[in-house]
Amino acid sequence: SPSAVRPTKVVGLGEVLWDVLPGKRLLGGAPSNFAVHAATLGQDAAIASRVGADDLGKEALALLKSRGVDTRWIQTSPIRPTGTVTVTLADDGQPDYVIDQGVAWDELDASDESWIDLAQSTAAVCFGTLSQRCEASRAAVTSFLGATDPSCVRVFDVNLRQDYYDADLLLSGMECSSVLKLNDEEYEPVLSLIGDRGTPSTPKGFAERVFGQFPNLALVVITLGEAGCLLQTRSDVIKVAPTPTPVVDTIGAGDAFTAALVTRLISRTGESQTGGSDNVSLRRVLDRESVHKAGSFAVRYAAHVCSKAGGMPSKPDW
Repeated sequence: SPSAVRPTKVVGLGEVLWDVLPGKRLLGGAPSNFAVHAATLGQDAAIASRVGADDLGKEALALLKSRGVDTRWIQTSPIRPTGTVTVTLADDGQPDYVIDQGVAWDELDASDESWIDLAQSTAAVCFGTLSQRCEASRAAVTSFLGATDPSCVRVFDVNLRQDYYDADLLLSGMECSSVLKLNDEEYEPVLSLIGDRGTPSTPKGFAERVFGQFPNLALVVITLGEAGCLLQTRSDVIKVAPTPTPVVDTIGAGDAFTAALVTRLISRTGESQTGGSDNVSLRRVLDRESVHKAGSFAVRYAAHVCSKAGGMPSKPDW
């Protein structure tokens, strides 16, 4: 059975794409960034996605392999192109995105049996909203998540982009996740879409609202940019101070944060893996000290990414 051997893979599930910036092109996509950072931090990382049978697809596969990511579960579309996004940067380094449609990752193939095998060997998976903007890909993501072991840490990294999300998508994502991660500009729109049920429009109110509806959720993470982050368990609210750093750009910083946080979480769940009911092992290790250490490491690692160009810089020397 899938539980007979403890799952070890850390998987980015969703889009692989190229960020096209003024004068350069960088490999990106939240799941792709996540997997690269997980590999950089020593995890057995893989990506479940789809690229085109074009030069950009071949270049993406080669680059991901060179960064230590297992690409065996990246499908190839014979018709659709590899995804691209036009990125412009504001004066403060914040990115703005124009995301091409009709690309390879819009048709993730749920019938790929190798994805089910991967899902069953996955210790942690990160997924978002963008890759589910089309029905085929939404079905594939849902199928993958449903095939994971009950002990899998399933991270829903909301990543609201343009209008590629709705209440149903947000609710289904929270329903099947154990960790919910979003930024300080996202929790209010999410709360508005799913209905506040009288809870205050604050980070704490948001966490109480989703904890009340979704029993699988063990941790709600709200990143606060230059103010650090807020990590909320069912019994604690933990604020982590920022790591001061000169910002070159913020591309991929949120994904780096998620990968670093997950790396620390699964190192703890691995120590106390018992199988059994959903997310028991994750909740068991979410004591205040462990959560604060994981959050502090994630904030520091994300600051390192902000100090470099692009979303996938090399590992820091600390």
